[in-house]
Parts: sequence; C-alpha cells; structure tokens
Amino acid sequence: MPSGGMSYLVSFTTMASIYAILALGLNTQWGFNGHLNFGIAGFFAIGAFTTALFTTAEPTGVMANYTKQAFGLEAPFLVGVLAGGVVSGIIAFLIAIPVLRLRMDFLAISTIGIAEIIRLIFQNERWLANGPQPLRGIPRPLDCLVQDQGCAPGWLAWLFGPLEARDYTFIYVVIVTLALALIYVALETALRSPWGRTLRAVRDEEASAAMNGKNLTSLRIQSFVVGSVVMGLGGALYAHYTVTIDYSHFKPLFSTFIIWVMLMLGGSGNNKGAMLGAFIIWGVWSGTAFLTGLLEPTLAAIHPSLPDRSSYLRWMLVAILLAGIVLFRPQGLVPEDKVVSRFLGKIANPRRKQHSQV
Repeated sequence: MPSGGMSYLVSFTTMASIYAILALGLNTQWGFNGHLNFGIAGFFAIGAFTTALFTTAEPTGVMANYTKQAFGLEAPFLVGVLAGGVVSGIIAFLIAIPVLRLRMDFLAISTIGIAEIIRLIFQNERWLANGPQPLRGIPRPLDCLVQDQGCAPGWLAWLFGPLEARDYTFIYVVIVTLALALIYVALETALRSPWGRTLRAVRDEEASAAMNGKNLTSLRIQSFVVGSVVMGLGGALYAHYTVTIDYSHFKPLFSTFIIWVMLMLGGSGNNKGAMLGAFIIWGVWSGTAFLTGLLEPTLAAIHPSLPDRSSYLRWMLVAILLAGIVLFRPQGLVPEDKVVSRFLGKIANPRRKQHSQV
C-alpha cells in the first residue's frame, strides 16, 4: 500500500502537470506571439465539459430528472480528450476573428469577458451540461486495471496488480505525464520551426514581418487557436481526474490569473520555463494550505473571525511572489532562448547547436 506522502506527491504531480499544459498553451499565445489572453478559464472549461459530454452516457430514467446534458456518446477517453481540444480550437477561431483586432489592455478585457460568458453559459443552461448542478460520472481511463476483472495485457495487469481501487491516481499520473511530454515535444518542434520563428517576428517587429510578406492576421489567429487547443486538452485531462465538474471550477482566479503567474515566474517565451513555473507555483499554492492550517489557532486567539479569512493568505503570498518576479526577475527563471532551430534536429545533432552559438 503506498504511503500517504507518496499519494500526496502523486496528486501534486498530476495537478501541476495539468497546469503546466495550460501554461504551455498560454506561452504559445503570449510568449511567442504577444496575445494578452486573460480568458484561459473559458477554454479550460470548454475542454473539460466537452470531454465530459463525449465520454459519459446520456442519462435515462430517474437520473434524467437530475442530470441534464445535451448528449452522451460514451466515447473512449482519447476521443473525449481530442474532442475537448478540437472544440476549444473551433471556438477560439470564431472568437479570434473579431477579438484579435484589439491590442494589449483592450484584448485582455475582451478575453476576460468572453471567458465569463462561457462560464455563465455552462452555469445557467441546464440542458447543456447540467447547469449549476455538478456533472458527475466522468469515466476514468484504464480504471479497470485496479478492479477485479482487469482489462489489459498480462504484463500491464501484473505491473498495476498491487494497486487497489483507491490507488487509481498512480495510473492517472502516468497518463497526464505522458500527455505533458507529448504536448511539450510537439510545441517545441513547431515553435522552433520557420512557423514559430515567424510568430516571434510578428511579436517583436510587426512592421518588418509585414514588409517581408507575412500574413499577420493569419499568424495571430493560428497561434491563438493552437494555444487554445492546448488549453482545451488540459481541461479535458482535468475533468477525467476530478470525475465531477461544475462551473465553479473555472473562476478567473483559479483558472486564469494563477496560470499567468506560473508563466511569468518560469519565463515567457520558453516552454521549459512555463512548465517549471507551473510546478513551483502549484507547490506554493499547495504548501500554503498547510501554512494557513497552522496559523488558524494563532489567528483565532487574535480575533474569532480571522480563521475564516485565513485562506486569503494564500492569494496574498502568490501576489507577493508576483510582485517579486516583476521587480527582480522580469525575464523569469528560464529566460527566452534567443538561438532557436528545429527542436528534434538539435537533439539528434548536438554539434550543430554548438556551431550555431559560435
């Protein structure tokens, strides 16, 4: 039986990896193309609810009175996750056409509004995804590996044989980690290609890129859509981890602004930095939960109402950390790599990297 500390580490790694995927999506938009997107929560929610609708069964009988949803296809896990990314990309494309004509603070305000509209649609339209009530019963991939009947080849069943039903998180952390690795490799390959270098050119020297015949509008839309697809994939993985979701999971503080802090700490324009920042900030967020618990007796001695407000200390610490990043390390822990080339080519031929830096 795995220890409590190991279970906590697995849970931490799973959530940090999901947030790392969201940070990679934001880095594709802001770090490489300069989109000030404060609507991450909207695409996060679209991915989560889409995979839930694709992979669950449509309620019938008595359950139909309690759970309302547009459809239930009982599709496989991979189909649901990919559908979450595709639907997020389609909606991002429709949004990008009018919204990306705006710049900086106007773009930020519009994306916040769009994310809130999406969240309120899921909250109020009960026919779509059960409205304000939770949407339950989202299936877990490979769940039968910890059940009695089994569903995998002998070697895989033997590998996970010692696990019980309550240890399923050890299986899911492997799935999420593999998904993070695949998304990272795909983005690094794309963003170090001529397409990715053109995105940087549009971000840094828009007029020069236009003079060289680059279609600025098309490139902005492409980067916005790709980043939103990645966010949708992160939302889908989150839904299958929590099993139950509702609109309250996708509030701006928890699903947008903390991801911005992750990217700023790790390093905008660097995918490794985005992932590092996600793990550090999620560690701070998780660690402060223990801190507030330790402070509650002291706060109660000062004033009876203070323990109820102890949770706000977590946001205060994150805010202080954000201020420190802006003041002392604006480029992040891992600054943007100014020498870029094809990612897989650099791995295959390290001498080429050394030659390019000479």
